[in-house]
Amino acid sequence: MSLSPLLLLAAGPAAAPLTQHAQQVGSQAPSSPGLFGAVFALLLVLALIVGLGWLLKRMPGSGFRPAAGLKLVASLQVGAKERVVVVDVGGQQLLLGVSAGGISALHRLDEALPTPPPPSLPDLKKLPDFAQLLAQKLRKDR
Repeated sequence: MSLSPLLLLAAGPAAAPLTQHAQQVGSQAPSSPGLFGAVFALLLVLALIVGLGWLLKRMPGSGFRPAAGLKLVASLQVGAKERVVVVDVGGQQLLLGVSAGGISALHRLDEALPTPPPPSLPDLKKLPDFAQLLAQKLRKDR
């Protein structure tokens, strides 16, 4: 048990300047940042992440950029770890076999493969109404 609170109580009015001094010591401590400070810190961290990502993409030797003149035309999985790919190298298309053991050239294509149409989103106007489908399903279950 500490004796200092008992001494302050026993001293009475003489202890008043000591308690005022003790209250003044804590008043100069920095306050916690408000909501604005927290949002600003969050935005600063997010900007730092985006900036470092941009810088990493611009640095030479990063593996994010595709090689110039090399393009993957088609790919087909033929096994658990094996696939057949068609690669366009400077206008010439090569059929390659890719496996866990390595890559081997299978054939040089005389004619280029036709480019597939780009994937498109389904037309949402032609889809059936969800409410109608649900009502039909509920009627069938009865």
